[in-house]
Amino acid sequence: MTKSQKEEKIRKSRGAFHEAFKGLLRNRTATVGLAMVTVLAIVGILAPVLAPYDPLRPTMRERLTPPTSAHWLGQDELGRDILSRVIYGARISLTIGIVSVGVGMALGVPWGLLSGFYGGKLDLISQRLLDILLAFPPIILVILVVTVLGPGLWNAMIVIGITSVPRYSRVVRGSALSLRDAEYVQAARALGSSDVRVLLRHVLPNVLGPVVVLGTLYTATAILTAAGLGFLGLGAQAPTPEWGAMLSRGREYLRVAPHVSAFPGLAIFFSVLGFNLLGDGLRDALDPRLRGVR
Repeated sequence: MTKSQKEEKIRKSRGAFHEAFKGLLRNRTATVGLAMVTVLAIVGILAPVLAPYDPLRPTMRERLTPPTSAHWLGQDELGRDILSRVIYGARISLTIGIVSVGVGMALGVPWGLLSGFYGGKLDLISQRLLDILLAFPPIILVILVVTVLGPGLWNAMIVIGITSVPRYSRVVRGSALSLRDAEYVQAARALGSSDVRVLLRHVLPNVLGPVVVLGTLYTATAILTAAGLGFLGLGAQAPTPEWGAMLSRGREYLRVAPHVSAFPGLAIFFSVLGFNLLGDGLRDALDPRLRGVR
C-alpha cells in the first residue's frame, strides 16, 4: 500500500467516525445519555477532589442525620457523609463496568470471531458450550459462582464479565459468518494474506460497531448486577462505598431515615439510564440503516 493510499484510508476512517459522531449528537436521547455518562465519569475520576468528607470516617453522634447545609445528602447509620460515599461509589461503579465489559469482550470477541470465520466442528462445539452457559439465568449463575469463590468486588466483576461472553460471541459470530465470504475477504485471500491478517485487518474492524454498542449497553447491566450482589452481601464488602451495599444497609432505616437508601438508589438509576440511552444512540449512529430515523 502506497503512502497516498494509506492517507486516503485514514481520511475515510476519520470521515466515518465524524459521521457517526454527528449522528450521535443529532439524537437527543443519545445526547442526554452521553451527558449523563460524562458527568458520571467526571465525578468518578475527580472523587477525591469533589468529595467534601472522608467517605469512611464515622461520626456516631450525627448518625442518620437528614440532609443539611453541611451534609447535602445527610449521613448514614454510622454518621458517614452520604454525598461523599455516593461520589466515591461512582468510581467503583465505573470500574465494575469497565472491568466486566473488558473481560466479556476479551473472551467473547475472539471466541465468536474464530467460530464464525472457520465454521465446521469448531463452530459446532463452541456454540454448544455457549448454549450451556445461556441455559442458566445470568444472575443465578453469578450468585452461584460468587458464593463458591467468596464475596468480593473483584470476584463479582470477573464473574459478571464471564456471564456476558455468550452475548459478545454470538454477535461477533453472526457478523463473521456474513463477512467471511465477502468479496474483499476473498480478494485478500487470493492475494496470499494469512488467516490472521484477514481476521485482524478485514473482519475484526467490521464487527467492532455492534460490539461497541453491546459493550455500552452491558455496562449498565454490569453496574445493576453488581449493585444487586452488593445488596445481597455478595459483592463489595463494608466499608466500601458501593451503591448496592449502601442501599442494602439503608433498608433497615427506611422509616426513620429514608435518605440513607434513596440517594444510592437514585445514583444507580442515573448511571444505568445514562448508559442505556447512550447505547441506544450508538446503535442508531453506527447503523446506516437507522440514521435519520429519529
